[in-house]
Amino acid sequence: MLTLNNIEVIFDNIILVLKGVFLQVDQGKIVTLVGSNGAGKTTTLKSISGLIKTERGRVTRGSIELDGHRLDRIDPSAIVKLGVAQVFEGRRVFEHLTVRENLLVGAHTQSNLSQIRQDIERIFNYFPRLAERVNVKAGYISGGEQQMLAIGRGLMSRPRLLLLDEPSLGLAPLLVEEIFSILKRLNQEEGLTILLVEQNVTMALAIADEGSVMENGKIVLSGPAEKLRGNDDIKEFYLGLSEVGTKKSYRDVKHYRRRKRWLS
Repeated sequence: MLTLNNIEVIFDNIILVLKGVFLQVDQGKIVTLVGSNGAGKTTTLKSISGLIKTERGRVTRGSIELDGHRLDRIDPSAIVKLGVAQVFEGRRVFEHLTVRENLLVGAHTQSNLSQIRQDIERIFNYFPRLAERVNVKAGYISGGEQQMLAIGRGLMSRPRLLLLDEPSLGLAPLLVEEIFSILKRLNQEEGLTILLVEQNVTMALAIADEGSVMENGKIVLSGPAEKLRGNDDIKEFYLGLSEVGTKKSYRDVKHYRRRKRWLS
């Protein structure tokens, strides 16, 4: 469905951020992209949605294709119409608008009012808390509810591919479990394809079909999520577990020396 063909991305004509990223996302799958801060995960999502163009970034080599359409050659609005929606890190809801008004903003590509009303009810089916807050301004609902609203707003454009950037950020563990469970339902019940960027590696790999690890603007490891969960390097570098299952200190994990096989 989606292919990134060895893309390079440069900002301000000088800063090379992505260095030959190859990534495939099959239709109907959940694919997660994990890695440390600054690895290039968010830039990868913005390259797909076209939003790097608003930040003086551009794809200088390679191509991004969605069902044969070159995304790196068209504007973000055209990419949304092709069925791609991005949910940003940090939620970014319109705080002065109500929950319903936020959802209506997400439906700006739709013209059928009856369909829009059905879509709102569909969102409420997945996120019942939003139905309870429908007329409340988004700035007065909780962080977890704002994250649900951000996802719901993204779904209002009826995407075939949903790009999610750090949906667990700043949320309590129980809320994270609830949101990830809903994402899995959307995938299973509607066949929604999801590309998930996440630092909560445990949760991401728990719902994903495939996963890739990004370091310094490159994909260094890819495979089925189940296989990655059992990978010793993933356990040590991202879960803080040594090969014998003992916890390491935060300092030890953050200052590891990557084994040579990590980049092989």
